[in-house]
Amino acid sequence: CWHRRRRAMPLLTFVARVTDGLLLVTSELYNPMTHSESQEALDVYKAQARQIFKKLNPRSVSKCSIDSGAYTFHYVIEHDVCYLTLCDKGYPKRLAFLYLDEIHNEFVEFLTAMEKKKASDEGRQPQHWHRLIDTVARAYTYIKFDRIIKKKGKEYANPNTRSNSTRLNEDLADIHGIMMKNINEVLKRGEGLDAMADMTAGLKHDARSFRTGAKKVHLMAQWQQYAPFVVVAGILVFILILKYYF
Repeated sequence: CWHRRRRAMPLLTFVARVTDGLLLVTSELYNPMTHSESQEALDVYKAQARQIFKKLNPRSVSKCSIDSGAYTFHYVIEHDVCYLTLCDKGYPKRLAFLYLDEIHNEFVEFLTAMEKKKASDEGRQPQHWHRLIDTVARAYTYIKFDRIIKKKGKEYANPNTRSNSTRLNEDLADIHGIMMKNINEVLKRGEGLDAMADMTAGLKHDARSFRTGAKKVHLMAQWQQYAPFVVVAGILVFILILKYYF
């Protein structure tokens, strides 16, 4: 079983664009898999991560933890970019968010340095790193950042090292207010929102159809009410015309 043989480190780390869930980087820091069942288990968590990204939008909470069996997803959203990691449930929550904060800072430095070099080679001014994210059209465009994630992940692998203990002691951030959810709640909530959106669209269509039908019924009722008078008036006008001209 996977969770009996793994270490406490962040096992999977993802970087994605919030507006559409496009994956920019995926990093598998530690893989103790030796048989197909375990690999299938890992694939389930990867699939869950993709589903989480699909549920996010620019109005989503900026920090959240999501329980999933023996593991917990933690994510941070910064400037419409989501940094998500999967850790053992016993891994310190505060340390997980410190790790994600560092991944964000490293990613910004990575993009800035890459764009600065490219702009220099092309003889132009470098773009802001966030502009690069906005214009990405292909998944895993920044897969080279995986090397930096792995390096940083190894630093956070063991929560009991002196460096990580120092990180925890120096961190003053309050994590008690960070939202905690269950993976089933997150996925069902998304399905519920999708269903509600479909229902709302259906109700709007029905309302338009009802209004159109109501107008037709109203016009028909008015015609039935006034038709005899119109017919009589028409006959009288016809008789007057005959008398006048003939």
